[in-house]
Amino acid sequence: MTKRRSTPIPESSAVALEWMMNELGHGADIVTRDFACGADGQPLVTIVYIEGLVDPMSVNGRIVDRILDAAQSLVESITGSERLRLLKDKVLAVGGIAEVRTGEEILKSLLEGSTVVLVEGSEIAVCANTAGGEHRSIEEPSSQTVIRGPKEGFTESMRTNASLIRRKIKSPKLRIDHKSIGTVTQTQIAVVYLKDIANQKIVDEIHERLDGIDTDSILESGYIEEFIQDRTFTPFPTLQNLERPDAIVGGILEGQIAIIVDGTPFVLLAPVTFNRFFQSSEDYYQRFDIASFLRLIRFGSFLVSMLLPSLYIAITTFHQEMIPTTLLISLAAQREGTPFPAIVEAFIMEITFEVLREAGVRMPRAMGSAISIVGALVLGQAAVQAGLVSAAMVIVVSFTAIANFVIPSVNMATASRLIRFAMMILGGTFGLFGVMTGLMFLLIHMVSLRSFGIPFMLPLSPLSIPNLKDVFIRLPWWALSTRPRLIADPKANVRQGKNQKPEPPSSFSGERNDE
Repeated sequence: MTKRRSTPIPESSAVALEWMMNELGHGADIVTRDFACGADGQPLVTIVYIEGLVDPMSVNGRIVDRILDAAQSLVESITGSERLRLLKDKVLAVGGIAEVRTGEEILKSLLEGSTVVLVEGSEIAVCANTAGGEHRSIEEPSSQTVIRGPKEGFTESMRTNASLIRRKIKSPKLRIDHKSIGTVTQTQIAVVYLKDIANQKIVDEIHERLDGIDTDSILESGYIEEFIQDRTFTPFPTLQNLERPDAIVGGILEGQIAIIVDGTPFVLLAPVTFNRFFQSSEDYYQRFDIASFLRLIRFGSFLVSMLLPSLYIAITTFHQEMIPTTLLISLAAQREGTPFPAIVEAFIMEITFEVLREAGVRMPRAMGSAISIVGALVLGQAAVQAGLVSAAMVIVVSFTAIANFVIPSVNMATASRLIRFAMMILGGTFGLFGVMTGLMFLLIHMVSLRSFGIPFMLPLSPLSIPNLKDVFIRLPWWALSTRPRLIADPKANVRQGKNQKPEPPSSFSGERNDE
């Protein structure tokens, strides 16, 4: 990337203002105002801000009113440096104030929502932090809902998202490192982690990969994800995106690192392992037994979502001897009038469902239910009655679709949808042998994946027995005394004290109250 030459700020505020307006194209939303005119009519102080990016109450109450009150003192100041010191020390009532010395810094501050104060006779300008404007309020996440747990979700404002994390982690060790990526969009990025708990090597690796991004624009965290992930050509995500602050905080407390991107409510979490995509924040808010049961249901649903159509195709096409006779006769009767082989049937139904799903997402909400009714009832029933597909195939595709929605992570659910089509081709051409071969290659691929150097299949490969207490089942909270191995700093492995298993008071253990 070519480094731009720095432009010094002219001592004349009129010249500096003209330079700024030329650079910004004399936009209609750029507001300027002159103050404290001297004897020759020359403005001594000029403020510049962009309407819509600032908080009007802060600009008017803490800058404009204060400068008007101090107008006489500003006129009496002899040099520009005296006026600058007076403004900084006694006039401007804004918490965040910074001195800037180049035109590029002025433009960057303006575009981030600061109000720039130009002082006649000074080569230094003051940038007051007045960022504001209209933002979406904190609402319940639409993509990751829970029955029990916090109902707040991230917004498009990076500052709001960082504050939501700080409200939950009241520790001085919480670190929020800011970056700006994108030569045109100048998107603000924040790397959030807990010092001495997150693995410093992984933190440095994330910083290095983010610093290596050379692009003109970052509009969503998906851009960052594709730039910094370990491997591109894989259906599996190696970073997690979450909309819930409590889920992000849970990851940070276990040693993971969050990446907040301004302009999107989806925050990235890294490093991540395969089992993380099947965990919901609600698992830790309800009893461990039901949480473990639901987690097993999710893993089972993932396998169903990925394999059920291919197994149906393989067995009905190549391995009919595996089907009980009664069921085989029933399936044969259903398929008697069907003109297509099972694999073609499955592809027709799966692609029809994908079209309906995409239409349901793009259509207005008021029409979404109508699309579902038309797709599920009218098309499905009509297709069976017309003899295009068998009723058994409709059941298989429907259950596969429902199982796909059980997976908490949309990224992992999408991966299973893509793998499903490949498995259907293998099942339709080579039978169960093809399905098993596909699974074998899939497993080899998953074992080879890394997320910022951490094995994707940890704790299964490499085997880490201590980490298994929160994978397929979740042990009670008092048993989760250590953080996941390899992810957190080895020195901060212990999370809570031992012997915290609750027990009844000894005075009530079997004693009879005779009174």
